[in-house]
Amino acid sequence: MGPIRGDAGALTLHGPEGERLVGFDNAHPVARRKRGEPQDHRHRLRTIRAYEYRDAATLLADFWETVDAVLRERGVIP
Repeated sequence: MGPIRGDAGALTLHGPEGERLVGFDNAHPVARRKRGEPQDHRHRLRTIRAYEYRDAATLLADFWETVDAVLRERGVIP
């Protein structure tokens, strides 16, 4: 499949101080990706990595899986 469709947008989770904890987006270039290539990527705490978009259902599942992992690490959920 192709890149995340539509305008530049994002799925994000922010902490109580406003810091981004998790994000999936295509709003800006990613290191090691050439102009014209898909710029889909994921933010996890302070790390940014390329993300291979397949479809909307997989994107949502990957987002919520990452949210759960970060919340567990922070002791928010068991």
